[in-house]
Parts: sequence; structure tokens; C-alpha cells
Amino acid sequence: MQTADSTFDTTLQHVRKVLNGKFQNVVDFNDGSFAIPHGSSSVSVVVRAYTETETMIELMAQVVNGASLNEELLRWLLRKNVELHLGAFGLLFDDTIVFTYALTGGSISPSELEAAVTSVAVIADHYDDEIVAMSGGLRAVDL
Repeated sequence: MQTADSTFDTTLQHVRKVLNGKFQNVVDFNDGSFAIPHGSSSVSVVVRAYTETETMIELMAQVVNGASLNEELLRWLLRKNVELHLGAFGLLFDDTIVFTYALTGGSISPSELEAAVTSVAVIADHYDDEIVAMSGGLRAVDL
């Protein structure tokens, strides 16, 4: 059985190789986290220890900062969560709207990771304009 440290290191090296091979302008923070710009958004990828034998890969895109969080917008976000096939909108501690998705890391294929990152990026890049038009705020690229 692998230890949590070796599992984490194995996943991290795999994620690093895939991201560098599939995406341009990857920022590697050398702490298990990466940033990948895409259109008006940027996807944060973080490898985390999960159990003794498994890791998680968390993907998060900042969508809109400073939007007016009225009932109409919040209901719209919740309904979009039901419509979308992966991931979900959420709020950070400062009410920044984000889109997140998580995958287990131990056996993820390069194509699964690429598809997940691309999907989160495309969803954030698409919906940020709709949210700004509906409730104001700034897209990630505008900060």
C-alpha cells in the first residue's frame, strides 16, 4: 500500500505532466497548485491528499467578483447547477462567484483531466458575461 505522501507525489507529477503537455501558459506554483488562463477566466487546479490511497484534483474558476447577489441571480445559479452535467457554481467567502469540479486523482487519464479543465474553463468563460450582464461585477480577466 502506498503512503499518502507517495500517492500525492505520484498524482502531482502526473497532473504536472498532463497540464504542461496539453495547455499553454500553465503557471505552476510548485505547491501542488496550478493556474491555467482561458479566455476571460482562469482555472485553478489543486492536488490534495484525500485518503491513504487516494488524492483529489480540485478545479475552480473564478467567474465574477462583485456581482449584486440578489435572489434572481442566486436562483439562476442554482438552476444552472441542475442543468450543467459537471461541476457547480458556488460562492467564496467574499461572495466571488466560482465554478468548481473535483475528480479523484489516483487513476485519472490524461484525456479525463484535459476534458475536465477545458470544461470548467469554457463554462466559466461563457457564463461570466451572462452574470455580469444580469448582476454587474467583474470577470476574472477584468480584475
